[in-house]
Amino acid sequence: MYEEFKQLLELTQERMEKIKYKIMIVSGKGGVGKSFIASSLAIATSLKGKKVGLLDADIHGPSIPKILGLERQTIIVDNEGSIIPVKGPKGVSTLSIQYLLPSEDSPVIWRGPLKSRVILEMLAKVNWGSLDYLYIDLPPGTGDEALSVAQYITQEAKALIITMPSELSKLVVKKAVKFCYELRVPVIGVIENMRGFTCPKCGSYYNIFSGNAGEAIAKEEGIPYLGSIPIDPRISECIDRGEPFILKYPNALAAKAIFKICEEVINRVEGK
Repeated sequence: MYEEFKQLLELTQERMEKIKYKIMIVSGKGGVGKSFIASSLAIATSLKGKKVGLLDADIHGPSIPKILGLERQTIIVDNEGSIIPVKGPKGVSTLSIQYLLPSEDSPVIWRGPLKSRVILEMLAKVNWGSLDYLYIDLPPGTGDEALSVAQYITQEAKALIITMPSELSKLVVKKAVKFCYELRVPVIGVIENMRGFTCPKCGSYYNIFSGNAGEAIAKEEGIPYLGSIPIDPRISECIDRGEPFILKYPNALAAKAIFKICEEVINRVEGK
């Protein structure tokens, strides 16, 4: 058993060495739009001419396939036993536990050790090839999946912290920042989702949620604030249809904010 585990770790190292930048999308709280941001950044980065992968590491609530319109896809294994990622919009390579489930509503009822094992196999057995970026969409909280990813990727990974503008989100998401510190994962910065709403008819601006958690966390923790993404009802519509929002509505305020944040991420990661 130990030898098999050791072999998987070694294979993970080999796979990760071919990927320049590994970015964990982290949030201590659910419902902040983390998977939407992860998939949007992956596509936006690909549009910059980068080779991009997107790993859905949420075992119990995988949502990347639905967001990208790939929920009916299944994975293929090559002659060497490696898993071939599913190609998504703009050539983004994706992998999710959802591709292995018999139906969209099939639950994954696993305990911690099995989840950690599956995460390791997803890292070790997937032939990502040579990538510039691998975005890893983690589930909410600081449990097994997040811990496993951070520990198994021995080459330096970085983290993006996702929050929404509320005091509750601030309190919970700060735990995710501390989690990164504890595991010595450098934090690129904080992104605040659902920051305000501009009425398309009258142009009036409304703060749907009180507070400015993103800026507050960045200031208190001494990390960069990368920007905010406003509320747009069409985001939910696109997710339901499996259409990437930034491709459907590239000129929307939320899409422009995502593209700007993507540039900021690339510049900070690549040291420009």
